[in-house]
Amino acid sequence: MSQTSASAATAGTSPGAPAAPGRARRALRATAIVSCVPYLALKAAWVAGSRLGIPDGSPLLEHRTTMAVANSLSIVLDSAVVVLALLLTRPWGLRVPAWLLAFPMWVATGLIAPIMTGYPLQLLVRVVDGGARTSGTGGGGEPFLDEWVFGVVYTGFIVQGLTLGTLFVLYARDRWRHLWSGRTGDLPVSAVAPAQRATAVAAAVLALFPLAQRAAWACGSTAGLSGRRAMGRDSDFHVLEATFAAFLVVAVAGAWMLAFRQGRGLSLKVPLALAWTGSGATACWGCWVSLASLGGGNDLADRPTQAMNLTYAGQMIVGILVAALGAHFLAERAAAGRAARRPV
Repeated sequence: MSQTSASAATAGTSPGAPAAPGRARRALRATAIVSCVPYLALKAAWVAGSRLGIPDGSPLLEHRTTMAVANSLSIVLDSAVVVLALLLTRPWGLRVPAWLLAFPMWVATGLIAPIMTGYPLQLLVRVVDGGARTSGTGGGGEPFLDEWVFGVVYTGFIVQGLTLGTLFVLYARDRWRHLWSGRTGDLPVSAVAPAQRATAVAAAVLALFPLAQRAAWACGSTAGLSGRRAMGRDSDFHVLEATFAAFLVVAVAGAWMLAFRQGRGLSLKVPLALAWTGSGATACWGCWVSLASLGGGNDLADRPTQAMNLTYAGQMIVGILVAALGAHFLAERAAAGRAARRPV
């Protein structure tokens, strides 16, 4: 009886972290939570009607209701970072169903990853260009936000991404390390390999249009852009478009490696990380900009064009396909692990 109890206790705690988080995890948790405060305070002020950081003539002042709704949604999304930071460092977080943690972490990764890569690149390009910066203006030169807002908001996002990402990696290592052990070339043939390959091929084909559009816009083309978007192009715009194009490639590469067992000498972490990050960035940002474009107003110059809508929709579909492939892959690995441990 005592052996059974000891085995049960060991089985229940072996995949998890210690009951109390170490000093490093507590510091990461505190940093993640504190880094949310400036953004949440700024958004709350805007919802309350403040114009802090919004100069006269900003397009944001033209659609107050839409702005209030969008800012309220932003508050909810960033507040989730606080919940996730607690979940990833408290003992009760180990009892949360996998899907209930994975989905918000996937969304958080998808929304923050392009900012973590794009914003530093934008700063670098400005330095190379002599410090010029015009992305704080809308089409036609109207001021959009005060310069300091971008620094405060994006710096906070980068800190959130680094701290929350580190906490998630530590949590996943404790709980799910067995799912990504080994190398890609050592994976057994999946029972649904044809379906996985078909999904990867579909994602690659559907990615061609949004990838071509994003790449063209990054290189200076205005084909398919709305009037305001075309007039408001600058170095920041080009960097951001190149970033979105890169994440499309990352998503398809991860899916292709998982489905076709490419990169046989690579650790399984590589294709999983590519699929996770790429699918999140393409799907979540495609969804976000689609929602943001709904408040374009009656001015034709503000409305997204058909090409823009197709680009955003294509991103969402590609991201969802790659995420579905990755989720099924991990579920299959988990089921195989349970079957191997089942007593005969």
